[in-house]
Amino acid sequence: MKNREMEDLYENIIKNSPNGIIAVDDSGLIKLMNRAVEKFFGISFANAVNKKPEEIIPEFSSDMEEGVIRLVKARGQTLHVVVFPLKTGKNKSNGIVRVFFLMNVSESLLLKDALNRQKLMLEETKEILEGSHDGILVTDGSGEVIFVNSSYERIAEIKKEDLQGKNMRDLINPVWMPNSVAFVVIERRCTVSKKQVTKSGKNIIVTGRPIFDKRGNIKMIVINARDISEIYGLREELLKSLKMEEFYMKNHEEFTARIRRGEGGLLAASKKMQDVLSLAERVANFQTTVLILGESGVGKEEVAKYIHVNSIRRDKPFVAIDCGAIPSNLLESELFGYEKGAFTGAVQTGKAGLLEAAAGGVAFLDEIGETSLEFQVKLLRVLETKELRRVGSTKGSFVDVRILAATNRNLEQMVVEGTFREDLFYRLNVVQIHIPPLRNRREDIAPLSMLFLAMFNNKYNQSKTLTYDVLCEMEKHPWHGNVRELKNVVERMVIMSNNDYLQPDDLPWSMHEDANRKMINIIAENSEMSLQEALESLEKSILERTANTYRSTREIAEKLRVNQSTIVRKLHKYKLARNQTD
Repeated sequence: MKNREMEDLYENIIKNSPNGIIAVDDSGLIKLMNRAVEKFFGISFANAVNKKPEEIIPEFSSDMEEGVIRLVKARGQTLHVVVFPLKTGKNKSNGIVRVFFLMNVSESLLLKDALNRQKLMLEETKEILEGSHDGILVTDGSGEVIFVNSSYERIAEIKKEDLQGKNMRDLINPVWMPNSVAFVVIERRCTVSKKQVTKSGKNIIVTGRPIFDKRGNIKMIVINARDISEIYGLREELLKSLKMEEFYMKNHEEFTARIRRGEGGLLAASKKMQDVLSLAERVANFQTTVLILGESGVGKEEVAKYIHVNSIRRDKPFVAIDCGAIPSNLLESELFGYEKGAFTGAVQTGKAGLLEAAAGGVAFLDEIGETSLEFQVKLLRVLETKELRRVGSTKGSFVDVRILAATNRNLEQMVVEGTFREDLFYRLNVVQIHIPPLRNRREDIAPLSMLFLAMFNNKYNQSKTLTYDVLCEMEKHPWHGNVRELKNVVERMVIMSNNDYLQPDDLPWSMHEDANRKMINIIAENSEMSLQEALESLEKSILERTANTYRSTREIAEKLRVNQSTIVRKLHKYKLARNQTD
């Protein structure tokens, strides 16, 4: 470009600049003024030339300090003014030595605000990228790294300081990174995914995507890295969810029909429970005693019923007797019956016992470990001789009944301790069936839950559905109450939940956790409370709730894991000592 053309270009830029420009000579006289100044002050260049700035703009001063931004108010406007010397060089003959540069403050503030917004947006974008679980690395069009987040460092196993400001070419290694996806993207000019092996031998997937400028050149490459094992984990979760859905749809109608037929709640999805039922079925037609062991609530009575319905006695009575629920002084008369006038309060006509009621069928003696030694002697005689003698009678009668017994206690230990007869133990323990606790056969939790759901949907005329998430939470629960607790939880959710699709929040223990969290949050959000007041409020709430559940201070102390004396003192402090005993 020729000198004349350059001069015309510069002159055009100065004239059309949105910012005001005034140039003065060494005498302080105006030699150049652009259109922005004319607009700011309503003065034409013809009227300003060869005059000093302060003659036409009183607020100005020719001796303004150079390089310092001054705030000038004139004609209702506020301007930023800065003065700088002009190094004229060869053009010194023009006589211009100083330049006044003017910018409208409102425009300056708008520009500053726009810059601040862009800066904030940039910082937020970096925070978002940094918060990504996936690894993210950004290069320019030549492979120079301009950004990398912490997840990329974790997944790719390359430290940030070894990446920032480097070219991806510097990281190529013949063992664990023979080529970078960035250069494959540059070559192919499209999105590329490839498998990569880290230094530790872990397989990851890296995907590079090009970003083009207006001319079609690659200006940036965004690389995403993800651990394949995490992808496999997500895939397994999805497959499990689909499998659960398939299982639910497959069994929903069957469970519903089963409940409508009045069939019991005994299912065996787990290998352990299948082995239990297999053994129960095998001994069903052998007319021998069976001892069923297991924790409370595991389903001992259901297994006893299973033996009954699979035996030749299926059409005869099944009588379940809870030995632990009958007072020891009445147990004999309840089981064996009694004659007229056998004891005070006896029915005058006498009464047949429960074993007689089960004649031809099965008598299930639950909680056999709770019986007295005196009763055990008489039961042993019935088992040995099949002869039953009513209380108050001198004559015995033959009774054809099969005895199944169950307990949650360790009878062998009781024999050692002398609280259970050894001869009766061996007589009952011809075949032993042990039912594992529900927490040891978690495969049974989902089908049992669905069976109970169908049962209570039918009972309460509901149409609830168990979601995959709630079943996952139920499978994690320890179930100390076993199947009985599970049944109770499902019934509670059917009654209490407002959701047609039952969620984890509908579980009783989730509700308790939410209540605790809510109580803590209420106390924490009270800004007027001191720390001591907040602690005392929380302490009082915990004590009050526990005191409503337990009657003695000893029980409260055990529950809260503190000394009994501490509980007594605290109850008096908060005036909560009402019905508690020592």
